[in-house]
Amino acid sequence: MIVKNSIGLIELGSIASGMQAADIMLKTSEVEILVSRTICSGKYMTLIAGDVAAVNSSVNNAVDNIGFGVIDSFVIPNVHPTIFPAIAGHNEVEMLESLGIVESYSVASLIEGADAAVKAAKVKLVELRLAMALGGKAFFSVTGEVSAVTSAAEAAANIISEKGLLVNKVIIANPRQELLSEMI
Repeated sequence: MIVKNSIGLIELGSIASGMQAADIMLKTSEVEILVSRTICSGKYMTLIAGDVAAVNSSVNNAVDNIGFGVIDSFVIPNVHPTIFPAIAGHNEVEMLESLGIVESYSVASLIEGADAAVKAAKVKLVELRLAMALGGKAFFSVTGEVSAVTSAAEAAANIISEKGLLVNKVIIANPRQELLSEMI
């Protein structure tokens, strides 16, 4: 059984290189693919899970050996446990408190930002959308008290801005509950 306390991702501008990267990652270490697919605007992403050393080794080996198309990559050791169900689309939220939405030009930076957000403040991750029908962009949303949501969104925006990939962040203090049905 693979220990899953770390995730790693490679986002590429080439579908062929993306499939090659996925193969390299699987052959390098004992990791599990969480998502490996084409994404909008002709990109390809592979997201893996495993222990920290295995994920580090797999991602680094793929980045070092792919000759073309690496847009972004990351390894998050000790990833926050709510990231896994959000990637799979299964976080359950019954009611929105305040709402924070953070948007990025890359899937990789967005997941890094989402992890930082849920670690920075007591918020609940509502959703994580990864570049499908979004023109290659990605976004996540969190809910909780206004101050917590603001802190979480700031933490995410700082991480994403370091790579120059932040599109926008918005805090809605008292969202209409109808928004929840549009999000999940």
